[in-house]
Amino acid sequence: MSSTKSSDRLFTIGLVTSWYSSNIGVLLLNKYLLSNYGFKYPIFLTMCHMTACSLFSYIAIAWLKMVPMQTIRSRVQFMKISALSLVFCTSVVSGNISLRYLPVSFNQAIGATTPFFTAVFAYLMTFKREAWLTYVTLIPVVTGVIIASGGEPSFHLFGFIMCVGATAARALKSVLQGILLSSEG
Repeated sequence: MSSTKSSDRLFTIGLVTSWYSSNIGVLLLNKYLLSNYGFKYPIFLTMCHMTACSLFSYIAIAWLKMVPMQTIRSRVQFMKISALSLVFCTSVVSGNISLRYLPVSFNQAIGATTPFFTAVFAYLMTFKREAWLTYVTLIPVVTGVIIASGGEPSFHLFGFIMCVGATAARALKSVLQGILLSSEG
């Protein structure tokens, strides 16, 4: 029993490490291609990202049998999945576009406001209110991003708008996932 727990723990640590490494790698590669190399097609990079995600997901499901294959059971379920996919794609496209204009560090600082947008969307879409302490803890984060935006030497308005849009879309995706996972179909 102990060796099973240990191997499960190592597997989980390996997955989390792989996830972080691949996210950091994709972020830095996209930034290099869009800013330093002069690549002008952020939507093409998004297509490559989505294709790789689909391919690796298929390998994990069909060949490695990490999770069971699932079929779409209804048109309503297909529409829910499509809406979630559209929001996810929008967040990746906006994030890639923002990398063309903003430094990675500033991009990540703006991304730190995701919990703020998540709380706002959760309230607007589900009328779910968080504890007041949750809202209070978001104030320094949002304030810090506002201050950093004012003092950012490489500030670019269009890049900032795209980055905020990507951050909001990530938050919207989280809220939609919660709604879709809690409902049937």
